[in-house]
Amino acid sequence: MHISAKADYATRALLELACEPARPLTCEAIASSQQIPFRFLKSVVGELRRAGLVRSQRGCEGGYWLGRPADEITLLDVSRAVDGELITLRGEPLAGLDYPGPASGLPGVWRRIEDEAAAVLGGTTLATLLPAATDEHATAEQLSRRGAA
Repeated sequence: MHISAKADYATRALLELACEPARPLTCEAIASSQQIPFRFLKSVVGELRRAGLVRSQRGCEGGYWLGRPADEITLLDVSRAVDGELITLRGEPLAGLDYPGPASGLPGVWRRIEDEAAAVLGGTTLATLLPAATDEHATAEQLSRRGAA
C-alpha cells in the first residue's frame, strides 16, 4: 500500500487547522509550520476545499478553517478527497478485479486489505490525532480551543 505525499500533506494541514479553530490560517503559515512545499500545499488545499473539508475566506483577514468539526473528519475522508480510490492495482479500482484459475482467490485478498485499511482510516478522526488535552505543554487557551473543536 502506498500513502501519497498528497494524503500526508493534506492530513498535516488539516491537523494544523484543527489546532487553531478560532482563526483562519494561511497556506504560508501551514507550509512553514509543517515544512511542506508551499506550491504543492496550495493545490492540495484546493482539493480539500472542493471536498468540503476546508472552507476559505479571501482578504487580509482570510485564510482556511476546517469545513467540519475535527471529530467529523476521518483519515479516510482525507485520503479519498485527494487520492480518490484507497487502493488501486495498476491504476484500476479493485471492484471488478477477477483472475482465472489458481489466482482466483487473490482479488479477495486485495479487497480485504482495502477493507481493513478503510476501517482503520475511517475510524481515525483528526480529533483523535490532536495532542491530548492533558499535554503538559498545552496552555489553558489551547485546551479551551480544543474543547470547542
